[in-house]
Amino acid sequence: MLTLAQETYDAIVAHARRDHPDEACGVVAGPEGSDRAERFIPMVNAAGSPTFYEFDSTELLALYKDMDARDEEPVVVYHSHTATEAYPSRTDIGLASEPNAHYVLVSTRDGGNSDGPVEFRSYRIVDGVVTEEDVTITPTAETPTRASTD
Repeated sequence: MLTLAQETYDAIVAHARRDHPDEACGVVAGPEGSDRAERFIPMVNAAGSPTFYEFDSTELLALYKDMDARDEEPVVVYHSHTATEAYPSRTDIGLASEPNAHYVLVSTRDGGNSDGPVEFRSYRIVDGVVTEEDVTITPTAETPTRASTD
């Protein structure tokens, strides 16, 4: 199960809407081994495409150096789908290289960059096997609520 703070959920959705009609992508880092998604890091989609995302290699290298210096790891790797459901494509599955990460997909197909609905889903992808998991949004540490559409 993925647990996210409301502000992190809101930031991921806002990034997906802002970049629509192109796919958005980014990372939420957290302390190594903790599974706590704490630091939201929006990235540039170097592909600049509505059907594909690609992290900029220079930006990605800098991010990994920064995470290493902070004893962090990518807890969430996210991107958006602008015309399809929030489910990993074959390309997404092939690119999933972080076995401990939660892979979040946000579909903006129905709402675009407006305040319309989005689909927000999380998966574990290990050795090409996709497993969907529940997402819990926590407005405070004591009061979790289940994610649905925005």
